[in-house]
Amino acid sequence: MLKVTIGQYYHADSFIHKLDARMKLLCTIIFITVLFFVGNFLGYALAALYLAIVIKISKVPPRFLFRGLRAIFFIIIFTTFLNIFFTQVGNVVLEIGFIRITDVGLVNAARMGTRLVMLIIGSSILTLTTTPIQLTDAIEFGLKPFKKIGVPAHEIAMMMTIALRFIPTLVEEMDKIMKAQMARGADFDTGGIIKKARSLVPLLVPLFISSFRRADDLALAMEARCYRGDIGRTRMKQMKLKTRDFQALGFLALFIAFVVALEYLANIWGIW
Repeated sequence: MLKVTIGQYYHADSFIHKLDARMKLLCTIIFITVLFFVGNFLGYALAALYLAIVIKISKVPPRFLFRGLRAIFFIIIFTTFLNIFFTQVGNVVLEIGFIRITDVGLVNAARMGTRLVMLIIGSSILTLTTTPIQLTDAIEFGLKPFKKIGVPAHEIAMMMTIALRFIPTLVEEMDKIMKAQMARGADFDTGGIIKKARSLVPLLVPLFISSFRRADDLALAMEARCYRGDIGRTRMKQMKLKTRDFQALGFLALFIAFVVALEYLANIWGIW
């Protein structure tokens, strides 16, 4: 369970936890967008400093947060290697047969790996400091303008939140199934990649059955409580923007201003 942080909520009394969910969602989207426009390592260093400050304020243990990267470690490594081996422009650093590694490929790989790590950490902070109900309300509020063209904003927000919430639940269920099969003699550790992939097939069938059963139970529970979607729905806690929300937005705007300035200086100085 501790290896998956996306979808979990970490209870704490912090400034970040008290922010309006809509503002946290907006800041997360802006931060992720800015990451894709950063083109030098000075900008990434500034983004890392921004994340470190946010993590410190949120009171979420860094070990708990960074442990969630293990789940996507393979994706990060795979993406990094793709950039190393398939970027052929630039000065050749190493050439062995058909393998050709350039300095531009190494820089692009470092950029992509850093970007992915920060993207996951930034998204994890959102889910760790926001309850599922608050996140649903924030997503629904963001999709409200699309209601005019027939987009079911509430239903989409509910589905996205349930999907995020059930990530750690499915991981826990898979761990139970794996331990039960290991107790019956199943082997998931020995052999090559193909053998390990085949050994995971017996896990998928009971996992899918359990997922459908949970979904059916959730649907019955919602119907038993007279849930009818967005029709006539009221909220016990109304969302209101406060001074601290605009302070958080101002801190993000300051970060963006520094990033833009660093990008401009990096282009002048010719820094990667």
